[in-house]
Amino acid sequence: MSTSFRRKAAAVTFAVLALTLAGGGIAIAQPSATAPQAAKPVARGTDTQPPVTAESARMAKAALKSGDATTLVATTVFTVVNPNGTKARGTGTVLKYGPGQYEVQFGYTVSAGAFLATISRSDSCCIPPAGEIAVAPRLSTPNAVYIETRDSAGTPTDRGFTLLTHTP
Repeated sequence: MSTSFRRKAAAVTFAVLALTLAGGGIAIAQPSATAPQAAKPVARGTDTQPPVTAESARMAKAALKSGDATTLVATTVFTVVNPNGTKARGTGTVLKYGPGQYEVQFGYTVSAGAFLATISRSDSCCIPPAGEIAVAPRLSTPNAVYIETRDSAGTPTDRGFTLLTHTP
């Protein structure tokens, strides 16, 4: 039963990823001598992560040193996070930096993995508020993922989300 569920979960994960890529389209940039500089919307802020705090670095190192740090063949885990930065269920430790800025740490290295995040609610009620979400490996922290959530106008806003992490 457990193996069957894991296989189905992995299949669904890859199907969602494939549909996301196919539905969004894939563009290939052609090199040019003078690439025009596009102006970024002001509400989007910067494309940088906040600096890693001493507390975050300490927690990440402790997680890697704990008994949870193992060499995995491949694993897919999920984390459901409330808008206030508390973990509703799933795997990992959640840190909240500011409006719409979150970090999820794991007890093993995830930097070579694939990440998929979507705005969601932790309960079974209602559709979550509209918005945007971005996910990336956490800089200088190989066992963490960085997530940003925004409202539809691009302003950093606290949103609940579900993070799916697949590590090879």
